[in-house]
Amino acid sequence: METVSLKINNIPVEVPKGYTILQAAKQANIEIPTLCYLKDINCIGACRVCMVEAKLNGRPMRGLLAACVYPVEEGMEVFTNTPAVRKSRKTTLELLLANHNKKCLSCEKSTNCELQRLAREYGCDEEHFRSEEPRYSVDDISPYIVRDNNKCIQCMRCVAVCKNVQTVSTIGPIQRGFNAHVGSAFDKSLADSPCVGCGQCVVSCPVGALKEKSQVDKVWDAIADPDKKVIFFTAPSIKATLGESFGMPIGTNVEGKMAAAIRRLGDVAVFNMDFTADLTIIEEANELVQRVSNGGTLPMFTSCCPGWVKFVEHYYPEFIPNLSTCKSPQAMFGAVLKSYYAKKNNIDPEKIFVVSVIPCTAKKFEVTRPQLRSEEAYDDVDVALTTRELARMIQRAGIKFADLEDEDFDLPFNKATGGGAIFGATGGVLEAALRTAAHTLDGEFKKVDFEEVRGPEPIRTVTYEVAGLKITVAVASGLGNARKILEMIKKGELDCQMVEIMACPGGCINGGGQPIQPDSVLNSVDYKALRSKALYDYDKNAEFRSSHESPVIKMIYDEFLEEAGSHVSHKYLHTSYTERGHFYK
Repeated sequence: METVSLKINNIPVEVPKGYTILQAAKQANIEIPTLCYLKDINCIGACRVCMVEAKLNGRPMRGLLAACVYPVEEGMEVFTNTPAVRKSRKTTLELLLANHNKKCLSCEKSTNCELQRLAREYGCDEEHFRSEEPRYSVDDISPYIVRDNNKCIQCMRCVAVCKNVQTVSTIGPIQRGFNAHVGSAFDKSLADSPCVGCGQCVVSCPVGALKEKSQVDKVWDAIADPDKKVIFFTAPSIKATLGESFGMPIGTNVEGKMAAAIRRLGDVAVFNMDFTADLTIIEEANELVQRVSNGGTLPMFTSCCPGWVKFVEHYYPEFIPNLSTCKSPQAMFGAVLKSYYAKKNNIDPEKIFVVSVIPCTAKKFEVTRPQLRSEEAYDDVDVALTTRELARMIQRAGIKFADLEDEDFDLPFNKATGGGAIFGATGGVLEAALRTAAHTLDGEFKKVDFEEVRGPEPIRTVTYEVAGLKITVAVASGLGNARKILEMIKKGELDCQMVEIMACPGGCINGGGQPIQPDSVLNSVDYKALRSKALYDYDKNAEFRSSHESPVIKMIYDEFLEEAGSHVSHKYLHTSYTERGHFYK
């Protein structure tokens, strides 16, 4: 490999040819500040915060250089902290602040805002340049994301992730000059666009211009209402991410502390959504076996990710029949609570207030789907809270999260399997389904770890032989990769029986509702791998690893659902989908 030798702040560095100054500096443990740069997603040199001085062969290079895009050269000398560099960065930051809505105390990104951090570090005067009043109305019409262009710094990170990673391109730059801003086509609301609600724009935003639509106050009101029976349940990935909001290392399993914290929010029950992840697997594995055995529509697509489902409804409606009819674990739990649980405990279903804690902004849209009403009178799930929203509730309640002793979930939905836990990582749903489908087809099948479907590769295909049947499966995360798989299937280039898609790269552990890490982590730490490892470690040590082994699953079928694919199961655990079209209203 050809390399380049240079100096950065007089430190000798040797890096591969083609590296940028930013990459070389990182190798030398020197941090150059950035705002528009996001590794593997956005590298456009637009914000001008990463400017540096440089010499080549002892002679100063003309002007300051944008470190994120300028390639290193042999013999280059780079200086990242000169008076000219500091002055340039401070001026750039003050210009950004001029048109930025600086209500920092009430902003949800306060203390976790990259602009705020850099302004503090460079001693910026927020009023140095003349400020204008906010010019844009806040777009809060959609049920999942709020967009405030008065806080936008036009770094284009949200645009890049929407276009380059998710291939949805719902948002982009509009107009020019002082009127330039980010928005949907024709300046429509996100609610009136083919946005799938994945929330990757939110976790990419360095400031507070994008956030989830909070329903925290609605939950507080329900907890305070003596006529309400408030029930929380938490998605599989939350145990691996919530601790980050309280300063704990990435990938720390906080399941016990999470249950304890939620219980201290008020008179609430707290259940384990891994249970309905197991339930999804039982129904989905049965559906796959039925389709394979009886000539059903193949390949069957997983349906637990609402961003992916909405993507199919908008952009590939011809594949709607391929989607599994199984509801997501969130929707299944709501249906079970307001039917089986309500009847067993003699509670009026309308008085049950169901709160799911999820890694995803698209789940907020999912709970509004009319198909997810098991009874016409009420929604199965009342509120979907992101991991960030739950963290804010815990903080507001004055709970010292890190000091809590571990506690279990409440009965009867306290136990689940390792198969349910790995739902939160890409490949996990498919691996859990394979464990149960293989057992259904061949009761003597012993394989539990299907490691071939795990990993960071954007698209994975594997063929297994079970009971004389060859089953080919495919996995992808990120909607850009989902699009590739769909095109391969359309062209006849991929022949398989089951496909797992997660809308967010890496799966739910990187969902749009997860804790937002600073640029220093996003650009240098494989945080998705650390979060995933927590789930696979949990699975490895679980008492039961396959969904069909769960005693809670056996109970729910014995007492209520009868058997997988039964009439009762179809009423409460299965759903249908809607063709939405590509176009704006």
